[in-house]
Amino acid sequence: MATATLILSGIAITLAILLMLAARYFSSSTNEVVEKIETLLPRIQCAQCGYPGCRPYAKAIAEENAEINLCPPGGDETVRRLANFLGREFSPVTEPVKAANLNTVALISEELCIGCNLCSQACPVDAIVGVHQRMHTVISEHCTGCRLCVSPCPVDCISLIPRHG
Repeated sequence: MATATLILSGIAITLAILLMLAARYFSSSTNEVVEKIETLLPRIQCAQCGYPGCRPYAKAIAEENAEINLCPPGGDETVRRLANFLGREFSPVTEPVKAANLNTVALISEELCIGCNLCSQACPVDAIVGVHQRMHTVISEHCTGCRLCVSPCPVDCISLIPRHG
Protein backbone atom coordinates (compact mmCIF):
# COMPACT_ATOMS: atom_id res chain seq x y z
CA MET A 1 0.00 0.00 0.00
CA ALA A 2 2.81 2.42 0.88
CA THR A 3 4.59 1.59 -2.39
CA ALA A 4 1.48 2.38 -4.43
CA THR A 5 1.07 5.71 -2.60
CA LEU A 6 4.71 6.62 -3.28
CA ILE A 7 4.43 5.73 -6.96
CA LEU A 8 1.22 7.72 -7.42
CA SER A 9 2.70 10.67 -5.52
CA GLY A 10 5.80 10.57 -7.72
CA ILE A 11 3.68 10.53 -10.87
CA ALA A 12 1.55 13.43 -9.60
CA ILE A 13 4.61 15.51 -8.72
CA THR A 14 6.24 14.78 -12.10
CA LEU A 15 3.08 15.76 -13.96
CA ALA A 16 2.73 18.94 -11.90
CA ILE A 17 6.31 19.96 -12.74
CA LEU A 18 5.76 19.24 -16.44
CA LEU A 19 2.56 21.30 -16.44
CA MET A 20 4.30 24.24 -14.75
CA LEU A 21 7.16 24.13 -17.25
CA ALA A 22 4.78 23.92 -20.21
CA ALA A 23 2.69 26.81 -18.90
CA ARG A 24 5.79 28.94 -18.40
CA TYR A 25 7.12 28.12 -21.88
CA PHE A 26 3.89 28.80 -23.74
CA SER A 27 2.97 31.79 -21.59
CA SER A 28 6.31 33.54 -22.12
CA SER A 29 6.16 33.19 -25.90
CA THR A 30 2.60 34.56 -25.93
CA ASN A 31 3.63 37.42 -23.64
CA GLU A 32 6.51 38.30 -25.95
CA VAL A 33 4.14 38.50 -28.92
CA VAL A 34 1.67 40.62 -26.93
CA GLU A 35 4.48 42.96 -25.86
CA LYS A 36 5.74 43.33 -29.44
CA ILE A 37 2.22 44.02 -30.71
CA GLU A 38 1.71 46.57 -27.95
CA THR A 39 4.91 48.40 -28.96
CA LEU A 40 3.55 48.69 -32.50
CA LEU A 41 0.36 50.37 -31.24
CA PRO A 42 0.34 54.10 -30.36
CA ARG A 43 -0.30 53.25 -26.66
CA ILE A 44 -2.55 56.21 -25.93
CA GLN A 45 -5.14 54.01 -24.16
CA CYS A 46 -8.03 55.77 -25.94
CA ALA A 47 -10.29 52.68 -26.17
CA GLN A 48 -11.39 53.58 -29.72
CA CYS A 49 -10.62 49.98 -30.76
CA GLY A 50 -13.32 48.68 -28.44
CA TYR A 51 -10.87 47.44 -25.81
CA PRO A 52 -10.12 49.31 -22.55
CA GLY A 53 -6.51 49.96 -23.59
CA CYS A 54 -3.69 48.99 -25.90
CA ARG A 55 -2.55 45.98 -23.84
CA PRO A 56 -5.94 44.20 -23.92
CA TYR A 57 -6.22 44.97 -27.65
CA ALA A 58 -2.71 43.57 -28.24
CA LYS A 59 -3.65 40.43 -26.31
CA ALA A 60 -6.80 40.00 -28.40
CA ILE A 61 -4.78 40.41 -31.60
CA ALA A 62 -2.21 37.85 -30.42
CA GLU A 63 -4.98 35.37 -29.63
CA GLU A 64 -6.55 36.12 -33.05
CA ASN A 65 -9.75 37.34 -31.38
CA ALA A 66 -9.49 40.84 -32.90
CA GLU A 67 -8.78 42.35 -36.28
CA ILE A 68 -5.58 44.36 -36.65
CA ASN A 69 -7.34 47.38 -38.19
CA LEU A 70 -9.31 48.68 -35.20
CA CYS A 71 -6.92 51.47 -34.07
CA PRO A 72 -8.00 54.84 -35.54
CA PRO A 73 -5.19 56.88 -33.90
CA GLY A 74 -2.56 54.47 -35.26
CA GLY A 75 -4.03 54.67 -38.73
CA ASP A 76 -3.07 52.60 -41.73
CA GLU A 77 0.64 52.86 -40.88
CA THR A 78 0.10 50.92 -37.64
CA VAL A 79 -2.03 48.34 -39.46
CA ARG A 80 0.79 47.83 -42.00
CA ARG A 81 3.34 47.29 -39.24
CA LEU A 82 1.03 44.81 -37.49
CA ALA A 83 0.33 42.99 -40.77
CA ASN A 84 4.06 42.69 -41.50
CA PHE A 85 4.87 41.44 -38.00
CA LEU A 86 2.01 38.94 -37.84
CA GLY A 87 2.06 37.83 -41.47
CA ARG A 88 -1.53 38.93 -41.98
CA GLU A 89 -3.09 40.80 -44.87
CA PHE A 90 -3.37 44.58 -44.70
CA SER A 91 -6.81 46.16 -44.65
CA PRO A 92 -7.38 49.86 -43.89
CA VAL A 93 -8.55 51.14 -40.52
CA THR A 94 -12.25 50.45 -40.07
CA GLU A 95 -13.06 53.95 -38.79
CA PRO A 96 -11.74 57.31 -39.93
CA VAL A 97 -8.94 58.69 -37.80
CA LYS A 98 -10.37 60.62 -34.86
CA ALA A 99 -8.73 63.52 -33.09
CA ALA A 100 -6.99 61.38 -30.45
CA ASN A 101 -3.24 61.64 -30.80
CA LEU A 102 -0.10 62.30 -28.80
CA ASN A 103 0.30 65.76 -30.32
CA THR A 104 -2.58 67.15 -28.24
CA VAL A 105 -3.07 67.56 -24.53
CA ALA A 106 -6.20 68.27 -22.48
CA LEU A 107 -6.55 71.65 -20.81
CA ILE A 108 -9.10 72.36 -18.06
CA SER A 109 -10.43 75.91 -17.73
CA GLU A 110 -10.01 76.92 -14.08
CA GLU A 111 -12.90 79.37 -14.21
CA LEU A 112 -15.41 76.79 -15.42
CA CYS A 113 -14.32 73.61 -13.59
CA ILE A 114 -16.79 72.61 -10.86
CA GLY A 115 -14.70 69.72 -9.52
CA CYS A 116 -17.20 67.01 -10.44
CA ASN A 117 -14.36 64.48 -10.89
CA LEU A 118 -15.99 62.89 -13.98
CA CYS A 119 -13.00 63.77 -16.17
CA SER A 120 -10.48 62.12 -13.87
CA GLN A 121 -12.65 59.00 -13.66
CA ALA A 122 -12.68 58.81 -17.47
CA CYS A 123 -8.91 59.32 -17.87
CA PRO A 124 -7.29 55.94 -18.64
CA VAL A 125 -3.79 57.10 -17.68
CA ASP A 126 -4.57 59.08 -14.50
CA ALA A 127 -3.36 62.34 -16.02
CA ILE A 128 -6.07 64.41 -14.30
CA VAL A 129 -5.75 65.26 -10.64
CA GLY A 130 -7.92 67.18 -8.23
CA VAL A 131 -10.16 66.96 -5.21
CA HIS A 132 -13.94 66.56 -5.43
CA GLN A 133 -15.69 69.96 -5.59
CA ARG A 134 -12.38 71.71 -6.39
CA MET A 135 -10.69 72.59 -9.63
CA HIS A 136 -8.93 69.75 -11.47
CA THR A 137 -5.83 69.97 -13.62
CA VAL A 138 -4.08 67.89 -16.26
CA ILE A 139 -0.55 66.55 -15.87
CA SER A 140 0.42 67.22 -19.48
CA GLU A 141 3.40 64.85 -19.42
CA HIS A 142 0.98 61.97 -18.79
CA CYS A 143 -1.90 63.09 -21.04
CA THR A 144 -2.19 61.04 -24.23
CA GLY A 145 -4.73 63.24 -26.01
CA CYS A 146 -7.31 60.45 -26.08
CA ARG A 147 -10.27 62.84 -25.61
CA LEU A 148 -12.03 60.48 -23.18
CA CYS A 149 -12.23 63.24 -20.57
CA VAL A 150 -14.03 65.73 -22.83
CA SER A 151 -17.51 64.21 -23.17
CA PRO A 152 -18.14 63.41 -19.46
CA CYS A 153 -17.55 67.06 -18.48
CA PRO A 154 -20.95 68.62 -17.70
CA VAL A 155 -19.72 72.21 -18.07
CA ASP A 156 -17.55 71.81 -21.21
CA CYS A 157 -14.45 73.17 -19.51
CA ILE A 158 -12.01 70.77 -21.21
CA SER A 159 -10.38 71.46 -24.53
CA LEU A 160 -7.54 69.86 -26.41
CA ILE A 161 -4.63 72.02 -27.42
CA PRO A 162 -1.38 71.33 -29.29
CA ARG A 163 1.13 69.68 -26.96
CA HIS A 164 4.03 71.92 -27.96
CA GLY A 165 2.45 75.21 -28.82
